[in-house]
Amino acid sequence: MARVISDSCVSCGACESSCPVGAISMGEDHMVIDASACIDCGACEGTCPVGAISPEE
Repeated sequence: MARVISDSCVSCGACESSCPVGAISMGEDHMVIDASACIDCGACEGTCPVGAISPEE
């Protein structure tokens, strides 16, 4: 199961550098996580200043 970034993302990029496998990048409207690359470590979740990252449901 991967993490997901919601529409409340402000595209600050804090999560991108925290990902140990480089699964986060800028999408069309906000940062996105490549589910096939995500190892679900949760490192990105704590770096998001607006709480936009959560486990995929």
